Amino acid sequence: MTMKKLLIVEDDLGLQRQLRWAYEGYEVLAAADRTTAIDLLRAEEPDVVTLDLGLPPDPDGVSEGFATLAEILRLKPDTKVIVASGHGARESALRAIGEGAWDFYQKPIDIDALGMIVSRAFHVHALEAENRRLAAQAGGAVGLGGIISASAEMLKVTRTIERVAAADVSVMLLGASGTGKELLARGLHEASPRRKGAFVAINCAAIPETLLESELFGHEKGAFTGAIKTTEGKIEQAQGGTLFLDEVGDIPLPLQVKLLRFLQERVIERIGGRKTIPVDTRIVCATHQDVDTMIADGRFRDDLYYRLAEIVVRIPSLAERPGDAVLLARHFVAKHAKAMHSAVTGLSPDACAAIDGWSWPGNVRELENRVKRAVIMAEGKLVAAADLDLPGAAGAQPINLKAIREAADRAAISNALARADGNISNTAKLLGISRPTLYDLLKSYDLHA
Repeated sequence: MTMKKLLIVEDDLGLQRQLRWAYEGYEVLAAADRTTAIDLLRAEEPDVVTLDLGLPPDPDGVSEGFATLAEILRLKPDTKVIVASGHGARESALRAIGEGAWDFYQKPIDIDALGMIVSRAFHVHALEAENRRLAAQAGGAVGLGGIISASAEMLKVTRTIERVAAADVSVMLLGASGTGKELLARGLHEASPRRKGAFVAINCAAIPETLLESELFGHEKGAFTGAIKTTEGKIEQAQGGTLFLDEVGDIPLPLQVKLLRFLQERVIERIGGRKTIPVDTRIVCATHQDVDTMIADGRFRDDLYYRLAEIVVRIPSLAERPGDAVLLARHFVAKHAKAMHSAVTGLSPDACAAIDGWSWPGNVRELENRVKRAVIMAEGKLVAAADLDLPGAAGAQPINLKAIREAADRAAISNALARADGNISNTAKLLGISRPTLYDLLKSYDLHA
């Protein structure tokens, strides 16, 4: 059985030797500087790295350590990097985790404690790799609210929402446009005791200020010109269920006061009405705006925020969800190819590389639009990188020659399979290899005819 590879990046040679001998169950690699560490990363592809931030030429600081962390994660984003430092430990820990480190350990090092962290890192890495493999084979792991994801970042969000669903508290979802806030809100409703009630959604940014109050609270007949009948608002319509307030940051201040009263008293008054109406509705809200800045600027009431944000869930962007872009792209190819009766069956290797290399500023919404267009434009059975029309997008750079060869093999086999309509004998002839060799390659690369 192949031993797991652990890379130790430590400029103290005595401590380096001590750590090397402490990990008998792993193949231990050691580096004393950034250049050596990156060379070993490219050649050996370790799953876990312990990284001392104080590396030469800045052994008394952390600049070289953080530069090494960034380069490791750029080349091999799934690496679990455990950062160790004695320089401003708390500040370094916060920054390291914020920049992608898996864990932090303060010096002086306790070998046993660090050993447990390393063991857990290998375990989590293996679970995530298996999760991605199974999700890719099954076309994506469909979770809460129909969210398709294999990334630890998004799975953490869905687990959090599943935990809070049973508690009757207000939830605020924070995330960029296109990250799936409404899907998660609907998933929260379906996982809650209120699932038999209505799920009512309203986009507060899409409705003019003059109409938003009526949309939320309803109005009585004759309350204003054109009010020809009594109409329930969205809050009443969600009685016994969940009201989703999307882009809640766009609610004007005067209306924020009225919404606050409802949250405090759980009663409403329709426009033009004279009696209070009790309503049992759970509020879930979302915004892509910086709420803290809005509160500081006086554009959002802090007392309303604390009522709405009893639980805050931050949703990662698509760029922060490793592996999910290709996973979702495959799902969208199947969805739109079926809807448009297209012959397209999947993504070419260069398309996968282009998708992995793009930052997706528009998140999942942008990805779906790109894939839908690509399905229309594709000339063969596979969507190519050119069909995606990603300006300046480059595929993820292979980490080493082995990865380059594997990518070339995958591309050649996939293209030959497509040209031969999946026929193994014809595919082998196109590639100039025997059928047994082709079967071995298909198994090795986990490809399917």
